[in-house]
Amino acid sequence: MRFFTFIFLLLLVTISGCIVNPTGNIIKTTNEPIHENNIETKVYFCPRDNCQDIIKNTINNAKTSAHCAFFDLDLKDLINTIAKKSKRANVKVVIDKNNYEKQIKGPGIKVANSKQYMHNKFCIIDNNLVLTGSTNPTNNGVNFNNNNLIIIKSKYIVENYNDEFDELWNGIYASGNKVKYNKINSGNIILENYFCPEDNCKQQVIDTIKEAKESIYFMTFSFTDEDIADQILFKNIDIKGIFEARGATASYGQYNRLKDFGLEVKKDKNKKTMHHKVFIIDNKTVITGSMNPTGSGNFRNDENVLIIHNKEIASKFLEEFEILWG
Repeated sequence: MRFFTFIFLLLLVTISGCIVNPTGNIIKTTNEPIHENNIETKVYFCPRDNCQDIIKNTINNAKTSAHCAFFDLDLKDLINTIAKKSKRANVKVVIDKNNYEKQIKGPGIKVANSKQYMHNKFCIIDNNLVLTGSTNPTNNGVNFNNNNLIIIKSKYIVENYNDEFDELWNGIYASGNKVKYNKINSGNIILENYFCPEDNCKQQVIDTIKEAKESIYFMTFSFTDEDIADQILFKNIDIKGIFEARGATASYGQYNRLKDFGLEVKKDKNKKTMHHKVFIIDNKTVITGSMNPTGSGNFRNDENVLIIHNKEIASKFLEEFEILWG
């Protein structure tokens, strides 16, 4: 009987473009976006917005749960907020082993003892919204470095990040299931969501860049991936890029290569760090998240990527780009 059930499910996979997980549940994997009404998206930029208070207040407003994955954490106010909130809500934090200094303790804290970086910076609040972006909740991250924060209210994005958090909490690093809902359409905005390395984030970036018809602007902390650079070079459109100055000319860095091909690229002027991992496509699509366009970002680290198709959001990232470009 089980054999015939398996055959039936296999036929269903063939017809519908789905996969069946080990428990027998069917997971949607088609490239057609799933629809969700009234997605809410807010964007902030550090240090010109008060990112420390935004992160702290977002966690402090949690009523039932706050689950966070942080590569680094040293903000004392935020640590105190997490400690107090843990007495009234289900609070869990995964932090990368390289940055754990025992400032924060308890059963709700797990150290990611992986061979690579657990490089995420996200929180899921009350199974209702996700806070993510490039910002580490550190003194430098919020007060000196150029970063972005995104808060998204979407049940499907929440489910994606919950799945990823559960893997990290259970010690599954640099692997796991593919993202369940990779494209979500809310009419005025389409969100794509991926996790590295399981979702081949690099290819998602390349595929999005391929679609560029008018312009590509980028701001990158570390940019060493030659394939992504090649895809930019293939485009005969308006291209401008800002590189974090410290690593721009390092081994495998793409700054000199792109400059030698005649592209308009600059080193940033922040005395601390330009920490974005951002591509702005045709002033209407933004790629952002925790993943640097590097081999480690795609193949080894635990990362998350958002591709946001929305002109209003793109205009805010473009404003940030123009500030740093100037």
